[in-house]
Amino acid sequence: MDPLERWVKERLRYRNNVSARFFPREAARLAAASREMAERFLDGGRLIAIGRGVYATDAQHVAVEFVHPVIVGKRALPALDLSMAFSERLKPLLRSGDIVMGFGPPGGDPAVGQALAWAITEGAQTFALPGTEGSYAVEKVDGDPFVHQELIEILYHTLWETVHVFFEHRELGSGAGEAEFLYPFLGSRRQDTSKVVAEVAASIEAKAREVERLRAQVAEEESSAVAQAIRVLADRLARGGKLIVFGNGGSATDANDWALDMMLPPSGMRSYPAVSLSMEPAVLSALANDVGAEVMFVRQLMAHAKQEDVAVAISTSGGSKNILSALEEAKKRGMATMALLGYDGGEVVRRGLADIPLIVRSDYIPRIQEVQASVYHIIREGLEVVGSDA
Repeated sequence: MDPLERWVKERLRYRNNVSARFFPREAARLAAASREMAERFLDGGRLIAIGRGVYATDAQHVAVEFVHPVIVGKRALPALDLSMAFSERLKPLLRSGDIVMGFGPPGGDPAVGQALAWAITEGAQTFALPGTEGSYAVEKVDGDPFVHQELIEILYHTLWETVHVFFEHRELGSGAGEAEFLYPFLGSRRQDTSKVVAEVAASIEAKAREVERLRAQVAEEESSAVAQAIRVLADRLARGGKLIVFGNGGSATDANDWALDMMLPPSGMRSYPAVSLSMEPAVLSALANDVGAEVMFVRQLMAHAKQEDVAVAISTSGGSKNILSALEEAKKRGMATMALLGYDGGEVVRRGLADIPLIVRSDYIPRIQEVQASVYHIIREGLEVVGSDA
């Protein structure tokens, strides 16, 4: 077996080993925290997320998930990413019933920690990810910053999913009269959810196991393609190219994270040029308003792309029109094209728009995104491995 392919498999297995230790230990605490979150949302609370550098993308991601639920029929919940100047913005905005979620590297972020400590004094529910103090605090998932961040993403995805479970069991509604006991989620009285916590904890463990199963599947089916992606990206970078990455929604935050990982890597790693087309809100809104959402990425690509660059789409469906048009333009320009995809790869695969498609074969968006994070982090790590072998 190709040594680089073997290394990719090992890195995926390592993540599964960390996950298998972490989530069984944390599931009960996470379930209890999710229950409190649901109660606060029902009382008018909001989720406020903060982070710096690459960890600001986690704040972006969790805000997107709560405001724009990917499951049809789930309610939109108030969530804000206050990462830009969060120390100053948090104080005028925070209310006692809010939830504050702070993100940082494995060793923590002192500025985030200070903001969370203040939020505690104001009555907020707090999540220190990582940290030592808060309503829910985890000191460190793993010393590897990429692995740490990936498992934190699973953590907040499961919180988002399980908050809705508690809504279905404990809700203020219009009342169902004498039949209220048949439809507790429509009742006028809040229902007791204490017995649901154990079921939710078991569900959180099951979700983590599904991510581990999908990572193992990617290790068996996609490790050769991941190794190829590392080599192609390394070659293009050596020739003066850059990474251009893009995606929608949660995939936009992953694109932002990958670009920042290239330019602001963990200590000891080399910095590389990268652009996320999803990190330009003014440009995106201008294009969407004046021309249409379908050209949000292709117009930017025309402005930034060179032939030696690598265009990478991140998409769970593989069918978004703005993703397809950008990849088509990249191929016309002779760029190398890659795509991180879910389901069966969608139109990107059927139309052959990615030289290297990397597919997480699942039909559930949170699980797809969680494994995609492992894939692009391993590609980023792999640039160091290829460089050390050169």
